[in-house]
Amino acid sequence: MASNSTTQILRGSAGATDVRANALRALAMDGVQAANSGHPGAPMGMAEMATALWAAGVLRHNPANPHWADRDRFVLSNGHASMLLYALLNLSGYALPMDELKRFRQLHSKTPGHPEVDVTPGVETTTGPLGQGLSNAVGMALAEQLLAREFNRPGYQIVDHRSYVFLGDGCLMEGISHEVCSLAGVWGLNKLIALYDDNGISIDGPVDGWFRDDTPARFAAYGWNVIGPIDGHDVRAVGTALEQAGASTDKPTLIVCRTTIGQGSPSRAGTAKAHGEPLGAEEIAKTRAAIGWPHAPFEIPAEVRAMWDATEMGKAREAGWKARFAAYRAEHPVLAAEFERRMAGDLPANFETLVQQAIVGFGDKPEAVASRKSSQKVLAALAPQVPEMLGGSADLTGSNLTDFPGCLTEGAERHISYGVREFGMAAIMNGVALHGGLIPYGGTFLTFSDYSRNAIRMAALMKRRVIHVFTHDSIGLGEDGPTHQSVEHVPSLRLMPNLDVWRPADTIETAVAWASALRRKDGPAALALSRQVLPVATTPALTGAIARGGYVLSEAAGGAPRAVLIGTGSELQLALKAQALLAEAGVPVRVVSMPCTNVFDRQDMAYQDSVLPRGLPAVAVEAAQPDFWRKYVGREGGVVGIASYGESAPAGALYKHFGITAEAVVAATQRCLAA
Repeated sequence: MASNSTTQILRGSAGATDVRANALRALAMDGVQAANSGHPGAPMGMAEMATALWAAGVLRHNPANPHWADRDRFVLSNGHASMLLYALLNLSGYALPMDELKRFRQLHSKTPGHPEVDVTPGVETTTGPLGQGLSNAVGMALAEQLLAREFNRPGYQIVDHRSYVFLGDGCLMEGISHEVCSLAGVWGLNKLIALYDDNGISIDGPVDGWFRDDTPARFAAYGWNVIGPIDGHDVRAVGTALEQAGASTDKPTLIVCRTTIGQGSPSRAGTAKAHGEPLGAEEIAKTRAAIGWPHAPFEIPAEVRAMWDATEMGKAREAGWKARFAAYRAEHPVLAAEFERRMAGDLPANFETLVQQAIVGFGDKPEAVASRKSSQKVLAALAPQVPEMLGGSADLTGSNLTDFPGCLTEGAERHISYGVREFGMAAIMNGVALHGGLIPYGGTFLTFSDYSRNAIRMAALMKRRVIHVFTHDSIGLGEDGPTHQSVEHVPSLRLMPNLDVWRPADTIETAVAWASALRRKDGPAALALSRQVLPVATTPALTGAIARGGYVLSEAAGGAPRAVLIGTGSELQLALKAQALLAEAGVPVRVVSMPCTNVFDRQDMAYQDSVLPRGLPAVAVEAAQPDFWRKYVGREGGVVGIASYGESAPAGALYKHFGITAEAVVAATQRCLAA
């Protein structure tokens, strides 16, 4: 048994470890025990891995400035091991005091159950849904690669950092890991280094019964550089592997670290019991004795803290980069200013002028086109002069129309073919947005948003500017049938907090939707776009009203309105036709276009009431599940929609078959007025 000296190097059957790693183990045990909730096993098992990366100066970061542009990114993909990250941040010198570790998992603490970006200083992304942290890291490494290609010049490597990710068996079981790691290999993301905590345990026990992949062979097949398996409890071995990984010039690297979950615990190490529950006071006491850690809970001796403190090194590293950037600015002032603007997340100074010019142009030459085509027209007008826009599609570019002239110019590619990987695309885009300097958008069919839904949710949770282009938004796509016809997708996406869902009716509404999504720094947007041609419904004069999410498009003629008709997207034309039919019958009604209910709901109540007057019957029409619209029309109002799955037939036949017609809107209105 090793002595209790805090400077003693401890050697056990698992290989070489040291007091720095045991400080992490102790804090992980103590935090979980204080909360009576959490996951101590993975932090205890990954302690030496973390020591080799963080305490040895490999990770380039500055605790005094967690947002330094050229810092290395660290992602804890197995986010349930959050106490490991909180311990690392505290010991390294971030603004995360020990009192916050004592409040692990408590209301409003800076140490939530899983790491959350913008809550805890130094946390790069919100993790917990397994596999997505790894995917975010791929996006971060992609952003680094693209920005380095764009901004670096001979003698000036202002973008030169790595993305490190810790991951576990669960991350590799998730299918998204296949999607993103395959792409990382194709893209040659050599600045991406993944350390795999290969402990062979998940919640249900030893993984042999359900996970027998030859992981090294799998990653080698992806085109990765694979190191190991190595002893993950040997700091020197992990350090050597990190050095080798850092030398890779053309491939991402996977370091396979064989570890024991709950390492140091006499009775819990190597068992599923260590995964997701406190060790208990008795077992913690035994563990302290076993690893030679005599200190009280949350007590870190000064000499140990000094071993971890990265503040001076971090300040020096950032200062060195700032000096290099100053020289870069002197040599390349335009590029330097552009880099700073991009990393700040600001749009080009002429952005509003670009938008206005585009909208005026669309108004001067109105054209009936599918809103997916409208979207491409907007991209053609804006994207060439908004260089941070990074597009892509999940193997549907010709259908989503997410490309634009010049987007594939050699050396400045701005459109990515993600292949048939909707989930991976969405999670990679989250990583790109988290990195900064680029605004990612990606396309697929709306019905396939189900594949990427959890990554969309994570963008909304993290409040990141990510834009999803969802085309083929309804039964209007026709012959592809119910597997491809979205029915419930728009209503369900609208229910996701902090996600703006736009369903524009023509090119001008589409332009406003794009401009709104690009302006918005604090959340993602989804654009639901049609396959079928839509008539022109608006003019540039309505731009400001459209931007409020819902507005009066056509006021009642021949008297005060007796009802309000609400339409979106391809069905707005049905509301306008119904208005004309009702007018012929002597029933004046107002037509409201509501391209974004989320934005409309953020307007003040006076404005909402001016658009949808209280006491005035309302009928909504949308080729989607109708229940959502009850929040606007009430029980006494009417909704014309589709509450079943679609059919395979031409679009016009489907609208008639399902009763989504102007005549149906008229009938629903008359029923409301007669009630």
